[in-house]
Amino acid sequence: MPTSGRALDAVALSATLHCLTGCAIGEVTGMVVGTALGFSDWGTIALAVALAFLFGYTLTSVPLLRAGLALGAVVPIALASDTISIGIMEVVDNAIMLAIPGAMEAGLTNMLFWGSLSVALVIAGAFAFPANRWLIARGKGHVAVHETGIHGGPDPKLIGAIAVVAFIFGSVVLIAELLS
Repeated sequence: MPTSGRALDAVALSATLHCLTGCAIGEVTGMVVGTALGFSDWGTIALAVALAFLFGYTLTSVPLLRAGLALGAVVPIALASDTISIGIMEVVDNAIMLAIPGAMEAGLTNMLFWGSLSVALVIAGAFAFPANRWLIARGKGHVAVHETGIHGGPDPKLIGAIAVVAFIFGSVVLIAELLS
């Protein structure tokens, strides 16, 4: 594993996008379910956080399990590779959702909800990147997955493109909301 330079940046970005994928799937699912069922803001956030960790760990674990690793070996790898990254993303994206006036109450049919969530997730990923880079440079974090030689999940270039589109969409929605 690289410990500096552009090679380290590339591995850290890939790790961050991988974690962002699981985090986003869980966060969006939790926000949608919590909002649709009329949960309080904190109830919705608790569900979203739990699902973000569940999906994040699952995205790391499934390729390892399919490759034949025992569950007892996979759990510590998933915990080591994803916990800090997902934790940072969850704190940041939920803080942003709470900070944007009306975002949590906007409802599933309102663009403010979707725009806020889109921007919040991408910004959360940006906050996790330096932590992932720091961990990888020290042989920790996502290195646990790379040491197995097994790394599945969606293509980081695809996830990066989706993140760019999500950020643009969310920014346009929030700017329009601010101007109206």
